Amino acid sequence: MSIQARFKIAYPCFTLEADLALPGQGITALFGHSGSGKTTLLRAIAGLERTPGGYLEINGETWQNETTFLPTHRRPLGYVFQEASLFSHLSVRGNLEYGMKRIPATARRVAMNHAIELLGIGHLLDRKPDGLSGGERQRIAIARALVTSPSLLLMDEPLAALDLARKQEILPYLEKLHDELEIPVLYVSHSPDEVARLADHLVVMDAGRVVAQGALADTLARIDLPIRLGEDAGAVLEGVIAEHDAQWHLARVHCSDGDFWVRDAGHPVGHAVRMRILARDVSIALQHAGETSILNILPAEVAEIRDDAHSAQALVKLSLGASSILARITRRSVQGLGLAPGKRVFAQIKAVALIA
Repeated sequence: MSIQARFKIAYPCFTLEADLALPGQGITALFGHSGSGKTTLLRAIAGLERTPGGYLEINGETWQNETTFLPTHRRPLGYVFQEASLFSHLSVRGNLEYGMKRIPATARRVAMNHAIELLGIGHLLDRKPDGLSGGERQRIAIARALVTSPSLLLMDEPLAALDLARKQEILPYLEKLHDELEIPVLYVSHSPDEVARLADHLVVMDAGRVVAQGALADTLARIDLPIRLGEDAGAVLEGVIAEHDAQWHLARVHCSDGDFWVRDAGHPVGHAVRMRILARDVSIALQHAGETSILNILPAEVAEIRDDAHSAQALVKLSLGASSILARITRRSVQGLGLAPGKRVFAQIKAVALIA
C-alpha cells in the first residue's frame, strides 16, 4: 500500500515541485511555514489544481497520469478544511446523511454509527451547527468526511481556527481515527505539537519544494538537514508506561532501547505514549555519571557529527540502538571528548516531554 505523487505547477511567483512516495496507511504530516506549498500540494492531490504532466496513484488506483485525470467529485476522498463548512439549515444528523448519500450503499466502508462513536458526537445529532462550539463543528466535519468512506482523507490545518482548549478536545479523537481506521490521512499543519503527536510519516516543505520526507522518527533525527519542530531540533520516541512512582509523581516509560523517567501525566501502566527530546536537553559524557540530578542516562554510540547553524556549536546524532536522539554541544566539547562516529558514550537527557 502506497501513495505515489509527482506534481510541478508554476505560478507567477511560486513553483510547486513535489515527488512523493508515501505509506498508504497512517498519518502523513505535511509540515512547513506559511507559504511553503502545503495547501497547494493538498489541492493538487484533491484534483482542485490542474497539473499537466502530474501523476497520482493511491494504493494501486490511478487518479492522474498522462492520459487520466479524475475530477474531484470522482476521487474517493474526504476533505476537512480549517473552517467546518457545515450546512446551517441541516441538523448534525442531516449533515452526516448528506455526506453518506454521496456514496452508493455497496461502496460504504465506514458506517455512520461508527463515525458518530469515533468522534463522540451522538449527543449532538439533533442540534444545528450554529449552536455548537468550534471544536464540536470540526468533529462533525471530520465525521461527515468519514461517512463518505474515502480512500484518502485530506485535512488542511483542521485545528488552526480553534483555541488551545478546543484543540486539546479534538486531538484525542484524531488519535482514535489513527488507531481504529485504515484510511490514510494527509495532514497539513505548521503546529509542531500536532505533528509530533499525530504523524507517522513526515513531509517537510519549503518554498514549494519537498526538502525531506520519511518516517517521523527517522526524519527528525537527520542532522544533514535539521528539522525544527518549533523551538528546536529534536527526536520523537515511542514507548509504553511501565511503572508509576507515586512518591515523586514520576512515570517510567519503557522503549525498545531503554527506559526513561518522565513527569507522571496520569496514563495507566501499559498505555502507549510518545516522547519528545530536544537537542538542547541532551549532553554527552564518556563515563556514567555517579551523583547527578539527571535521571535519564543511557549508553549510546556517536553516529554522525555536523556543524550547527552557529560556528561554535555542533549537532551530534546518537544511536541508542534502533532509535536515535540528537545533542547540541559546542565544537570545543566535540574535540575535548574526542567524539567521532562509532565512539561509545553516555547520553545525559535533562528533560523528556510526553506529547501523547
